[in-house]
Amino acid sequence: MSRDPALARFALLQAVRLVAALVALTGAVILSHGQPALAHVPDVAGGALLVIGAAGFFLIPYALAKLWKRQA
Repeated sequence: MSRDPALARFALLQAVRLVAALVALTGAVILSHGQPALAHVPDVAGGALLVIGAAGFFLIPYALAKLWKRQA
């Protein structure tokens, strides 16, 4: 049984998007002060996580797809 490289790439893109979305969501929760367990985390850290997560959600899959196109 041969493995399709497109399936592995698709799974990687989805995993990257999921992790980036969770990072952004964590930053949003920190900024909203909605979780008492994260109340001690500074707002700057929450903002940084939100920006990093959002950028990762949109930019990393794009960069990977561009890299894979160059390799083909």
